[in-house]
Amino acid sequence: QVQLVESGGGSVQAGGSLRLSCAASGYTYSSKYMAWFRQAPGKEREGVAAIYAGITYYAGSVKGRFTISQDNAKNTVYLQMNSLKPEDTAMYYCAADKRVGAMWYNNAGYSYWGQGTQVTVSS
Repeated sequence: QVQLVESGGGSVQAGGSLRLSCAASGYTYSSKYMAWFRQAPGKEREGVAAIYAGITYYAGSVKGRFTISQDNAKNTVYLQMNSLKPEDTAMYYCAADKRVGAMWYNNAGYSYWGQGTQVTVSS
C-alpha cells in the first residue's frame, strides 16, 4: 500500500523559510515523478514543483524561491521554500506516480497523494 506523508508546514512571516518533507512508503519513486501541489481556499489545486530523474520543474510563481530535492536513501522528497510571500499560503500536497503523457503540473495525472500540510505566510 502506497503512503505519502507530508510534514514541515507551519506559520511564518513574509520573507521566512520552511522545508516540507514527503516520505513515501510502499513505493520507490527514484525513477518516477514526484511533485508538490498546493491549494488555497477557493482556488484550484496548482502544481508547484516536480522532480524526475534529477530533473526539476517549477511553476513560474515559485521559481528562484523554492527548491525541490530528493533523498533516495530515505525515499523522501523535500520542498525548500524561501522568501515566502502571503500568496504562498495554501495546503501543500505531495503527489506521486504521474501518468505517462500528463504534464507535471496536471493534478489529474497523479495516482497517489498525501494528506497535505498547511503553510500560512503572514505579512
